[in-house]
Amino acid sequence: MGVIEQYIQHAGEAMLRRYQPREPRLLYDPIDYVIGLGGKRLRPALCMSACHFFSGDGKAAEAAAMGLEMFHNFTLLHDDIMDHATMRRNQPTVHLKWNENAAILSGDAMMILASQMMLDVPDTVLKTVQTIYLQTALEVCEGQQYDMDFETRDDVTVDEYLSMIRLKTAVLIAASLKIGAMIGGASSRDADLIYQFGINIGLAFQLQDDYLDVYGDPETFGKRIGGDIVSNKKTFLLLACQKLANSEQKEKLKYWLHAADFDRQEKIDAVVALYDQLGIAVLSKEKMETYYMEALRIIEMLGIELQYKDALKLFASHTLFRTK
Repeated sequence: MGVIEQYIQHAGEAMLRRYQPREPRLLYDPIDYVIGLGGKRLRPALCMSACHFFSGDGKAAEAAAMGLEMFHNFTLLHDDIMDHATMRRNQPTVHLKWNENAAILSGDAMMILASQMMLDVPDTVLKTVQTIYLQTALEVCEGQQYDMDFETRDDVTVDEYLSMIRLKTAVLIAASLKIGAMIGGASSRDADLIYQFGINIGLAFQLQDDYLDVYGDPETFGKRIGGDIVSNKKTFLLLACQKLANSEQKEKLKYWLHAADFDRQEKIDAVVALYDQLGIAVLSKEKMETYYMEALRIIEMLGIELQYKDALKLFASHTLFRTK
C-alpha cells in the first residue's frame, strides 16, 4: 500500500477521533450522517501525504487534514440544497432525510468545526496555514457563485467554465497539498509547486466527474447518471457540444435545454446522442490528458524522494482513470 493510500485509510479513523458529536442532537445528527457516508477522503489524505513527503510523518498535519475534510463535506451539504440533489454517495441527501433548515444549520456548524480544527497546527506555520485556508474557502464560494450564475446564462465559454471549476474544485485539492507541505517543512518553492500540481489534478478530477455523470456506471459513481443533463448544468461536455454543433444539432440541443415538460431518460438519451455525434467524450478525455501531463511535469520539479514522486504519479493516474 502506497503513502497516499495509507493516509486515505487513516483519514476515516482520524475524523471519527477528531470529531466528537454533542448536543443538541438535531444539529449534530446530520453531521454524524454526512461523516458516516465516507467518501474518497482525498483532501485529508493529500494533506497528510504532502506533510509526509517533506517530513517523513504525515500525522503532524492530521488536524489540518480533518479541518479540510470537514470543510469539503460542508460544501457538499450546501451544494446539494442549491442543486436540489436527492442522492449523495448512494444515500439520501441531508435536506431530504431531515429538511433544508436542518441542512443549512448543520452545514454552518461544520464550517465552524472545520475552522476550529485548522487552528491545531504548529505555531510556526499557523498564520500561513490560516491564510491559505481562508483564501481557499472564499475562492470555493466564488466558484459556487459562478456555477450558479452560469445557470441563467446561454453564453458561457469553455474558458469561463474551466476558471469556475478551478475555484470550486481545484483550489481545495491544491490547498490541501500546500498546507500539508508547509506543515512538513517544505520550502516556499516546493509548496508552490505542489499547489500547482494540485490545481492541474483538481481540474482533471472535475472534468472526469462531469464525464462520469454522463458516461459512468451509477453503481460505482454513487449518483444517478445524467443529472447534469437533466438540470442543464454547464459542463465541459455541454459547452463543447454547443460550440461544435451545426445548426440542426444546435436546434435539437436548444429544444432539450428549454423543454419544461420531458421524460428524464428521453432527454438524457437525446443529449448523449448529440455528444456522441460530435465526439465530445474524446474531447473531454483529451482536455483531462492536458492537465494530467502538466501535473506529471511539475512532479519532476519537486524536491522530494523518488518514491514520493512515484506516489504522486500513481495518484494522478488514478484521478484520470477513476470510475467513481
